[in-house]
Order: sequence, then C-alpha cells, then structure tokens
Amino acid sequence: MTDALRAETPAVASAGVSTATLIKRDLWANAVVIVLLIVGMQVWSGFVPNYIMPSPLETATATGTILSRNLGDILLTLLRLFYAVGFALVVGCLIGAAMAMIRPLQPYLKSVIVINTGIPALSWMLFAIFWFKNAEMRIFFILAMILIPFYALNIYDGIRALSTDLIEMVETFRPTRLHILRFLIVPHIVPYVLMTTKSIIGYAARMTVFAELLSSNVGMGARMGLAQNNFHMDQVIAWTVLLVILNLSLQGLVAGAERLLLRWRPEVVVR
Repeated sequence: MTDALRAETPAVASAGVSTATLIKRDLWANAVVIVLLIVGMQVWSGFVPNYIMPSPLETATATGTILSRNLGDILLTLLRLFYAVGFALVVGCLIGAAMAMIRPLQPYLKSVIVINTGIPALSWMLFAIFWFKNAEMRIFFILAMILIPFYALNIYDGIRALSTDLIEMVETFRPTRLHILRFLIVPHIVPYVLMTTKSIIGYAARMTVFAELLSSNVGMGARMGLAQNNFHMDQVIAWTVLLVILNLSLQGLVAGAERLLLRWRPEVVVR
C-alpha cells in the first residue's frame, strides 16, 4: 500500500539541483536549435541571392556593423520599452487594486479594461498617428494602451485570490487599511506583477519595434524598416538576432528580480 502511494504521489526534488538541470537542458536545446538555423541559412544562401537569404558570415558582419554604428538606436528602443512598461505596471496595478478593493468602481473599471482588450493593437497605432505629432508620445501611448490591461486584470485576479481565512486572521489584529495594503496585499501581488512582466516583456519589445516602424525615424524598428526598403536582408536578419538577444536578456533580468524579491518563498520542482 505504501509503495503504491509513493508511486502515485509526485516526488518533490531539490530545487537547486532540479533548476540547474533544467537550465542545462534548455541551454543545450537552444544551442542545438541555433546550430540548425545557421546550417539552414548556409545551405539556403547557396541557392538564392543574398538579398533573399544572406550567409551566416554576412549576417554576422552586418551585426557587428550595427553594434558599432547604431548602438544609440538600441539604447533608445530599450529606454522607450522601460518607461512604457514601468508606467503600465504602476497604472495597471492601481487600476487592478481599485477594481478589487473599491466595489462601486469595479464594474466601470472592469468594463473599460475589457473593452480596451478588444481593441486591436493596429487601431491604437493608427489613433496615435492621428492624435499625436511627437513620435515619443505616439510610441508611449501605443505601449501604455496595450500593456496596462495585462497588469490590471492580473492584479485584480491576484487580490481576489487572497485567502478569506488569511484576511480574517489579519483583521483580528484590527489593522488600518494602510496596514492591510502594506503587509497583506502588496506582498501577495508581487508574484503576480513579476509573472505579468515575464509574460509580456517579449511581446512589449516586439510592439515597441512595430510602433517605431510606423511612428519614428530612429530606434530598432525604424532601422529595420530602412534596411527592408534598401533590400539589405543581412541587416534585417541582424536586427532580428539582436532583438532575440534583447528579449532573452530582459527575460533573464526579470527572472533575476523574481529570485531576489521572492527568495523567501521555497521553490520546489514536481517530477
């Protein structure tokens, strides 16, 4: 009987060993995929002109040129992404908290957020082009309108997921509303904020580049559009490679923040 229960019960492995194993497995998989892509590019480039598929060497050369000449565009795109995500995080968390904690406002705020999620990103881009002359305002507006609902809805659901027993236990100490917010709600929603950020950071980077393509003359998106107009496929692929590296770096940054802020929480791996 005991053996049967052990067979049916998931084993909880050591978090450190399991995490290291998973990281090594992911790194190995990424390396294999990258090698296959490079081989595929090399083979394809042997049958078509370089404006359709350049060789890996040409792409590497274009990447080096971009890093030496267009570093400012990369930093500008990063800056646009950071302040837009930061603004969406703050405003989205406030809206989500208001939806969950202020009952009279809940149906109205929720209606606004749900309607917002139904508006396509392309519509926000066209609105921004008509409404704003400044390219920075256009990009900021587009990203804010797209990203705020993600935070608002997740924070709303996170607060609603609070245990009733935990709330009642805290209330026995007769805390003020500020104390409840500081010691109960904020620690509870931190994982939701980090989870939302991890989920949307890659999407936000892509939307930033798309917005730059339509609304700006500088930035990674604008440079990609210029390379496409000039039939410089090696530069298009090089910018794409840099975007992938940027996305992976941002994901790693958020994962590091998660480990730092949630170091109090034990991590287990079910196998």
